[in-house]
Amino acid sequence: MRITGGTLKGRIIKCPDGVIRPAMDRMRESVFSILGDLSGKSWLDLFSGSGTIAIEAASRGATHIELCEKDKIKVNTVLENVSVTESECNVKIQCHFMPVEYFIKRCKTSFDYIFFDPPFPYRFHEQLVHDCDKNGLLNPTGTILVHRPAEHFMPDTIGKLKRTDKRIYGRSVVDFYQYK
Repeated sequence: MRITGGTLKGRIIKCPDGVIRPAMDRMRESVFSILGDLSGKSWLDLFSGSGTIAIEAASRGATHIELCEKDKIKVNTVLENVSVTESECNVKIQCHFMPVEYFIKRCKTSFDYIFFDPPFPYRFHEQLVHDCDKNGLLNPTGTILVHRPAEHFMPDTIGKLKRTDKRIYGRSVVDFYQYK
């Protein structure tokens, strides 16, 4: 996998052992192009896998970055990828290794961007968006992005959040949710 833009553009990221479905380069490049400059923004990468999305956010200027991944097999690779990024981007990426559902319940921080990229068989996308809203994880002007298979339905509104954009990339979709 490679970083598609920003200060680390072209850098190859290590892929961890175990089951992983890395976000396509084309999808990542498109999503980050839509979002624009992330300078000074906060970013939460949930179901992080290798940490590529968090690293992409750091490469594009995000300054407060956290990621969450529950698969213990991926820990060393994530930490190695993050370590290289932190030194090159002069940013700290806080890593949490636990189930995303548990992290959302415990987190006391709010973010400008929250990116969900669960395994495709995962079925609780809507509930996670709802829980982020309920627990105050999204800043009032923030955006939640949900990467999901096209066959999984997502409603136009979830609690106080409304879908503002929907992008299709092959058999996957990225939904953008913001406060109404």
